[in-house]
Amino acid sequence: MELRNARERWVRTGGIELCVAELGDAAQPTVVLVHGYPDSKEVWSEVAERLAEQWHVVLYDVRGHGRSTAPEPLRGGFTLEKLTDDFLAVADAVSPDRPVHVVGHDWGSVQSWEFATVERTQGRIASFTSMSGPSLDHFGHWIKRRMSHPDPRGVGQLLGQGAKSWYVYALHTPALPEMAWRGALGRQWPRILQRMEKVPADGYPTASLPRDASHGAWLYRDNIRFRLRRPRPDAYAHVPVQLITPTGDAFLSPSLYDELDSWVPRLVRRTLPAKHWVPRTRPDQLAAWIGEFAEGVESGGQESGGGESDGQDGSAGSAGSACSGPAVKAATGAHADRFGGQLVLVTGAASGIGRATALAFAEAGARVVAVDRDAEGVARTAEAAELIGAPAAWGEVVDVGDEQAMEKLGEKVAAEHGVVDVLVNNAGVGLSGAFLDTTSEDWRKVLDVNLWGVIHGCRIFGGQMAERGQGGHIVNVASAAAYQPSRVLPAYSTSKAAVLMLSECLRAELAERSIGVSAICPGFVDTGITGTAHFAGADEAEEARLRKRTARLYSLRNYPAEKVARAILGAVVHNRAVVPVTPEARGARWLSRISPRMLRGVARVKPPL
Repeated sequence: MELRNARERWVRTGGIELCVAELGDAAQPTVVLVHGYPDSKEVWSEVAERLAEQWHVVLYDVRGHGRSTAPEPLRGGFTLEKLTDDFLAVADAVSPDRPVHVVGHDWGSVQSWEFATVERTQGRIASFTSMSGPSLDHFGHWIKRRMSHPDPRGVGQLLGQGAKSWYVYALHTPALPEMAWRGALGRQWPRILQRMEKVPADGYPTASLPRDASHGAWLYRDNIRFRLRRPRPDAYAHVPVQLITPTGDAFLSPSLYDELDSWVPRLVRRTLPAKHWVPRTRPDQLAAWIGEFAEGVESGGQESGGGESDGQDGSAGSAGSACSGPAVKAATGAHADRFGGQLVLVTGAASGIGRATALAFAEAGARVVAVDRDAEGVARTAEAAELIGAPAAWGEVVDVGDEQAMEKLGEKVAAEHGVVDVLVNNAGVGLSGAFLDTTSEDWRKVLDVNLWGVIHGCRIFGGQMAERGQGGHIVNVASAAAYQPSRVLPAYSTSKAAVLMLSECLRAELAERSIGVSAICPGFVDTGITGTAHFAGADEAEEARLRKRTARLYSLRNYPAEKVARAILGAVVHNRAVVPVTPEARGARWLSRISPRMLRGVARVKPPL
């Protein structure tokens, strides 16, 4: 694997020759990407190419890895002090007059924490983005605090991280790791990454892996025991820090960062639903967050620290175009650490649950595409989304039941904004009336929107997510009517039951592509759907009366759409399969499992309309 369009140079430091690659315009601010174990600089190739559109991007092989030479002897040649020497030599060579933005993954992050906290690097670093690699000093204090004042929670955290760190113990054994990496483990590692981490089979890792992994074992042996036993008391970051935490990391517990605020005055937290090797599996999102954070620092946007440590973003922008967004508005809503800068598309967004959901994602810092047939309503939603926190929002007038229109929408969104990260298929229409009064035209109208609209959205935008290969989430808004039969809702209930089963099937199919699928079943929610619902078999006057009566009953129930929106965000964050929202929806779901006969009895009751 080669870095396309990269310029190579060699930097000599302390008897070591470091292989350095540069991409992008050298006149632009510099971003230095530091790789982890058992990687080489090529682990960053996809991220680097995206960042190079706007930044001067520098990657280097850590000593003993890739094409860089190894110290002799190996023992004592990989201390954090010597790794800091290497970084300063690279920084001086590639950006002698300006501080650089440092990004580290795994052991690249561990050593970059050293860079960001020691006095001799002050003035050479502008910002630091950390992922999957804590400061050994912070880690040492984290352990000491829990051992000196044990409680059930702290002991559980210690045991949990101890189990996740099994490989650390293995790497401290003499000779065996080297033998494994130069033997079967080295040969099988690419397949292990593909199977366990969903890393694409695109030529990574490189042929130097056995040598890299053997040398890299000394990163652990030279540093772990000493630093954990004697952590520095002054390991305070002197630069703004962005922490990106993959929620599915098999090697590190999120609790390691619980006290990070006390060490980092200016901290931005992000979470990403991914496993450990995010530079290979989530390059779009990483490039967006890295670029936006660095741009915020360059423009002076990172000035305060306290609030940001709770997930407020110093910047937000496009995940599809790595760094093209403006310097950022702060996102202050719930889940801002999770959705900041992501692209979310919501159908039926002119009113009701769709509007509330679009605004909830906007408040969390997402870019929002609001879709509806109501041009004025969807324009108001997009405008409101920008006012409350979305870096950008767009309104699109589309009938979700029109396949060609949806195809064009998919092409337009992908070309102008990037691939959607979260899709919310919410658009729906109401239809009530007995089966024998429901015409074929009634059936066609309700299925076109409620079912085919969901199918079109899942196929078009879900297909783009799958092709991108970096995960995503699909939310399909079904209904409690999906599992609660009713004598007056045969068509509506059928459409929603189909949406529920489609969601379950898609969840099974797309799980291997890291795409989550959730079905939301709201129940009786006070929205505008009752004001436009069609009542089969009723004349115009009777339909108007029934709409007014139904709307009044829903308003008396007074369950707001905003609560459903919060449930939708929670479903995405926690990757929930089926989410009944209101108490009656949860109760009907429970009865459908333990006493379906009772539900059938309820279905025979004629509503008092």
